[in-house]
Amino acid sequence: MFSFANLDLSSPEFKKNAHEIYKQLRQNDPLLEIAMPDGQRAWLSTRYDDAVQILKNDDRFTKNLQSISPEDYAAIMPKKEMDLISKQMLSSDPPDHTRLRSIVSKAFSPQMIEDMQDEIQRITNDLIDQIQEKGSMEVIADFAFPLPIIVISQMLGIPENDHYLFKKWSSDFIESANNRNKMKEAFPSIQAFGRYIEELITERRKYPGSDLISMLIQAHDSRDKLTAEELSSTIWLLIVAGHETTVNLIGNGLLALLENPDQLRLWRSDPALTQSGIEELLRYYSPVEIGTSRWARLDFTWHGKNVSKGDLIFAGLAAANRDPEQFENPDRLDITRKKNKHIAFGNGIHFCLGAPLARLEAKIALSTLVQRLPNLSIDLTSEEFKWRSGILMRGLERFPVTF
Repeated sequence: MFSFANLDLSSPEFKKNAHEIYKQLRQNDPLLEIAMPDGQRAWLSTRYDDAVQILKNDDRFTKNLQSISPEDYAAIMPKKEMDLISKQMLSSDPPDHTRLRSIVSKAFSPQMIEDMQDEIQRITNDLIDQIQEKGSMEVIADFAFPLPIIVISQMLGIPENDHYLFKKWSSDFIESANNRNKMKEAFPSIQAFGRYIEELITERRKYPGSDLISMLIQAHDSRDKLTAEELSSTIWLLIVAGHETTVNLIGNGLLALLENPDQLRLWRSDPALTQSGIEELLRYYSPVEIGTSRWARLDFTWHGKNVSKGDLIFAGLAAANRDPEQFENPDRLDITRKKNKHIAFGNGIHFCLGAPLARLEAKIALSTLVQRLPNLSIDLTSEEFKWRSGILMRGLERFPVTF
């Protein structure tokens, strides 16, 4: 049995054995106390029903650290940069969350997403055209990262030449999330990201367009629905969240299909299965390992454990999505699965606003890739295959394939 003492959720050993560890935790310790690398006290929930309770933000939990511990909020990094990563809907409770989400939601309406289908297909084809004659590629750098970053950048009106900046800035933040020591290392990237967004806002005020950033600026300037801090933070969130989950969904999804040739054959032979297939890939290798941070609003007892006000609470999304109490044969990939109420995109009021876009991007990307490259296989001769560090995401850092 794996030792849970000093469990490091970001370690290579954990990433490699995560689902076996989750299985033991669900059975023996469904609310595990964790000492974070920076000394914070945290709790990891691994059962489906418990994760849903956390995600629905009942009265025990809050997304807003500043509301319960202003001193902790102020200690993480300077206020300007802390506001950049925190004054957005994902880190807010109602009524601020309701107001912020309503402003952005218009850009992610079903019709808007449907209208993007042809452009996503064009971008996908262009990326495959660039590597098709090479016989090999690194999936993340050559395909899974460029596709969603191009799509969200077009929505926001961000110049194509700037796309490369976001990979480092975003990765530095994601890999430091919930670790205040590493957050200090990521501070230069967060600071540079903030300066870039300020310049973008200044430029777009001079030359407004029909893009999402122009719409957000109008909400700030004309109707005063956004503060200046919320404007910058919302743009930051859209860039980061607008590609990170989809990169992992495409990379993890392709890995799952290549590891399960029978399911890959089904996918290729029956296009009608791609919709249920995407949902199964989301469940099987969930792109987000744990839900974004929540804190205990008050002291309470849960599963016989004494949780204190201010403790970090993690909803284990990847763990919950393999819970046998919710899913039949949870460790089996089955793209025909009917009962699949996974929580890969969260649950409750913080359910991922961009979920329909991520689903569409992954559906087009994976279907086109496996049809155009029929001999796809994992490059077993390469030593580059590895999972990303950091506790928030489950994604591949490098994923070499041949075809």
